[in-house]
Amino acid sequence: MSASMDVSVGKASPPPRRIALVGNHPPRLCGIATFTADVRAALTNAYPDTAVDVYAMEDPGVDHAYPPEVTMTIARDDIDSYREAARRINESGADIVCVQHEYGIYGGPAGAHLLRLLDRVEAPVVVTLHTVLESPNADQRAVIEALVRRAARLIVMAEKGRDILRRVHGVADNRIAVIPHGVPDRPLTDGLAEKRAFDLDGRKVLLTFGLLSPNKGLETMIRAMPRIVAAHPDSLYVVLGATHPHLVLREGERYRESLQALAAELGVADHIRFVDGFVPHELLMEYLTAADIYVTPYVNEAQITSGTLSYAVALGKPVVSTPYWHAAELVSDAIGRLVRVGDADGFAEAIVGMLDDPARLDEMRRAAWLLGRGMTWSRLAIAYVAVFAAAITQRPRRFGRPQMRVHTFAPLPPRLDAVERMTDSCGIAQHAIFTVPDRDHGYCVDDNCRALMLMHRITGEEAARADQLATIYASFMQHAWNGDRGRFRNFMSYDRRWLEEAGSEDSFGRSLWAIGVTVAEARRREMRAWALHLFNQVLPHAQELRSLRTLAFAVLGCDAVLEAHPGHDLARTFVADFGRRIHAQFRAVRREGWQWFEPVLGYDNARLPEAMLRAARRLGDADMEADALAALGWLDTIQTNADGQFRPVGTDSFGRHFMPPLPFDQQPVEAWATIEAMLHAHGATGAARWREAAQRAYSWFLGANDLGTPIASLADGGCHDGLMSDRTNLNQGAESILAYQFGCCAMARAAGNALSTETVDRVESVDAATG
Repeated sequence: MSASMDVSVGKASPPPRRIALVGNHPPRLCGIATFTADVRAALTNAYPDTAVDVYAMEDPGVDHAYPPEVTMTIARDDIDSYREAARRINESGADIVCVQHEYGIYGGPAGAHLLRLLDRVEAPVVVTLHTVLESPNADQRAVIEALVRRAARLIVMAEKGRDILRRVHGVADNRIAVIPHGVPDRPLTDGLAEKRAFDLDGRKVLLTFGLLSPNKGLETMIRAMPRIVAAHPDSLYVVLGATHPHLVLREGERYRESLQALAAELGVADHIRFVDGFVPHELLMEYLTAADIYVTPYVNEAQITSGTLSYAVALGKPVVSTPYWHAAELVSDAIGRLVRVGDADGFAEAIVGMLDDPARLDEMRRAAWLLGRGMTWSRLAIAYVAVFAAAITQRPRRFGRPQMRVHTFAPLPPRLDAVERMTDSCGIAQHAIFTVPDRDHGYCVDDNCRALMLMHRITGEEAARADQLATIYASFMQHAWNGDRGRFRNFMSYDRRWLEEAGSEDSFGRSLWAIGVTVAEARRREMRAWALHLFNQVLPHAQELRSLRTLAFAVLGCDAVLEAHPGHDLARTFVADFGRRIHAQFRAVRREGWQWFEPVLGYDNARLPEAMLRAARRLGDADMEADALAALGWLDTIQTNADGQFRPVGTDSFGRHFMPPLPFDQQPVEAWATIEAMLHAHGATGAARWREAAQRAYSWFLGANDLGTPIASLADGGCHDGLMSDRTNLNQGAESILAYQFGCCAMARAAGNALSTETVDRVESVDAATG
């Protein structure tokens, strides 16, 4: 039996000034909602000077009337809502973010949308895990391990939770706190007044509480009732709670009716009372107080916490239960009995034995109540604040600013090691966990397009190696082309099954771009011939494109083909048509202070003015060229921080109409797009400002950024997946690696392959320090 907290509650830790509490909240009817509200109340009662803001999850189609303590609701399936919550938390100045985690609360596979919020908040994160699984599926494992990486501390409510986190997920002991479910601090009473209130006078009350569903094991208790009634005719089994809403949606009240029919068949219908409905917290406490024995005949052992079991013990109720994880830890012979799952005779024997011995039953009542004193909400508040204090003390520090001017970084030579690490005989994998390819996410044509283009930019001793890899990526693209649909497939699973018949417009545009570059830049004549053959098949289908960025990608591909084949009339037609459409969009949207193509900022931003500039040069259109340079200059301005460093438009900025960009998350693909667009503008105009802008964007990879830390790896040419508010994303996916290598190629070409020894030394030293 264990109900002790493994953090010191005797020492007063300084409370945070402001706490952001994320989870469900009443009037939503569920255990997590009640728990979140109780945690908030406990914290504010114990620390009245601490502000606790609740960010409550909301399901689609529901609009609860939340109390004032709910600062914001988060729409479960709306990614932008999670981003907005992160922004609000950051603006509030919260010192700690405390998340109540349960599968099913948050949107995305296994609740993955929550990570969009946590990756954007600046404060340390503490996660209370209400469920910890022995055998999580792939999505569940990915989410929990992402939470483990993000959270400063994890809270579980039982030692079993700590054990699973250690064994299944490799979490270190010092990052896990065991804090039992909180309980009210109420005096021990005989419950007679509550029995009178519920018309239970003279009855020996057995109680089970919770949403009715087959995993509650209620059939076991109903089958035990004939023996119990035979020994104690005054016994009454109260089944308190509504049928689970998901069950009601599928079959109405058929399950409740089957339980009632079973009771009638066994002749104990008069000894079972079904109380149908969602029971408010205070009413539940009164029912528990009226009970003589609390019963949990649950079927599933993998329940790591039960709030009502904790409440029952704290109110001094002996327990008869199956040995699910929480009960196995909490219930000893001093306060109850454990019975095998489905063992109706075992339940009957345990309950009859306890009712036969009133003196022993009273001893169990007192022992349970005393055990509950160690789990009160006031003690939980102190324990939580101790965990918060440890998390805040160990908050990740920001790296110091570089001590050199932004423009001192000279280009590093391209390297293929990281690219090869992500590549197999099929293609380049999309994602990685740290530096290890993540096969669960397979491949996509987008990354294989990028990889194919990069291979043509690799020169010198690496060229032969690059040409071998190019064949792999070209083969992937050829296989991705679905001529029947006039589209490229995009996503492929690791077992080489296409997951769709037609990918997005962006996938089409990037593919057309990559083929066009291959036509112009591939070293091998047969590769150029293959590319031109496929380009000619694909290009006619481009007339269906509508997305602005897709038009830009298509212009880049067609412009490349015109470098090699100036007489390609269809390519020239599309450059003219798409270039003018992009230009018209720019003129329709731009306004004072907003020299841009859309009312929002997005991804690959620099490709829009680059495409328009290329089209202008092909068409000899001076007005189009001037507007392209104006847009590129405006983008350069908003992508420069107060220290004169490159700051790409963060993904948090997406979807905000006519608003300045937010700084995070910063993505490598934006730096690559900016480098190439700026260098093209430099080549077109000769103006030094564009080359300087490209240099700033390249230096971002090497540490001239908001955190002052390189996200590129000199050792193998790898690159982390992004820059967050307080750290880098340590995963190295294909897009990031390729973006960095494109940057190296572009800058090396522009600088004549000059290499700064000072730069190499500095990046090597930071590599060693950061791993």
